[in-house]
Amino acid sequence: HAGTLRQGREALVDARMSPPPKHDASLERWLAVALRTAHLAGVVWVGAAVVAGQAVDPRATGLLAGSGIALLLTDLRAGRIALGELAGAVVLAKLALLVWMALDARQAAWIFWSLLVASSVSSHASKGWRHWPRSRQVRASNASKPG
Repeated sequence: HAGTLRQGREALVDARMSPPPKHDASLERWLAVALRTAHLAGVVWVGAAVVAGQAVDPRATGLLAGSGIALLLTDLRAGRIALGELAGAVVLAKLALLVWMALDARQAAWIFWSLLVASSVSSHASKGWRHWPRSRQVRASNASKPG
């Protein structure tokens, strides 16, 4: 019986010491870099039109929306964001404002600057703020932890 327990502990230690299953983290990182670069290009493209007082090119809005949705989906898949948290709600509100801006060019200036400020604040806010209220799953896993 003692030998079986020892073997079980050794297997547990070996499992903890072995690397996690391999996936292509490098590919995921480069996908995120490409999406964020496209997203920033869309922000600049839309912003340039707004600052110049010109109509926003629908391709710019499409680039911004498409890259934003792709970023949201990758963050949801990786568990970095949840739609029920403040960060997720902010992203959905930003998408709604972007659609409004595309449909009503007269509102483009204030919507663009509001999106820029909301994006900066929400992406650089503390984790506690971005992930408020924390999901039930996170609360349940933290409930078993001491302290």
